[in-house]
Amino acid sequence: MQLIPAVNKNETLIREMDSFAADTHLNAWWLGQSGFLLQCRGKRVLIDPYLSDSLTKKYAATDKPHTRISELVVRPELFTNISIVSSSHNHTDHLDAETLLPILQNNPGITFIIPEANRDFVAARLQCEKYFPTGLGDSQSLSVHEIVFHGIPAKHNEIERDENGNCRFMGYVIEFGGYRIYHSGDTLWFDEMVPLLKPFAVDLALLPINGNKPERKVAGNLDCREAVMLAKAIHAKCVIPCHYDMFGFNTADVNEFIRIAEEEGQPYKVLKGGERYTSQ
Repeated sequence: MQLIPAVNKNETLIREMDSFAADTHLNAWWLGQSGFLLQCRGKRVLIDPYLSDSLTKKYAATDKPHTRISELVVRPELFTNISIVSSSHNHTDHLDAETLLPILQNNPGITFIIPEANRDFVAARLQCEKYFPTGLGDSQSLSVHEIVFHGIPAKHNEIERDENGNCRFMGYVIEFGGYRIYHSGDTLWFDEMVPLLKPFAVDLALLPINGNKPERKVAGNLDCREAVMLAKAIHAKCVIPCHYDMFGFNTADVNEFIRIAEEEGQPYKVLKGGERYTSQ
């Protein structure tokens, strides 16, 4: 099977990122699945990167093979000058040791933000000291390198909490260079989402569209319509769909997202792997 090609990848992609390093606009590159590189004013934030074939190998001989359908965008060891890398939850396409270990090794001084509830799991998966990641709960905020992360609960498929009340599945609102970006992580719609998010006046929403189908035997997400309607309800200036076209069994038709966004008058941008979005 021919993979969906990346429009920019590996060293060529890194050179493009470097060429925009001093830009005062927000630039965002889609790295596949829910992974994005955000860049503004010389700083870089990496969100939920999955840049390996670890899941394809893990599930090859099972009843839910994770067959990759899109080309790998960038080898993780090529990333440098990353200020923050984050994980929204413990599923491998959002917390991948094969991706994160070379990134952590090549970026001394990097801050690794995780849901506080997942600290022990993260330390075991990455074989790192428990104190190394920076934990965050919902309704909490932290500032690193003048970049602020606000914790938002996520429902995947439930809003799960540990014994201390900390969410295991999270989204983040990121204040970065004068912009506010909402990355939902993996989530279904829940009643509190809109009142939680509207006060942030989100400039860019990064939302999954692969939906929730029990026959896939994996936890679900917003579908195309829900992603558009959430972006519209919180008055997001732009929404970029994600979490599709990575695995053949768990994807969505982005053309449906486009149709609904245009019907609803919701500003959007659809990216291909390795493609850049630049804020207005």
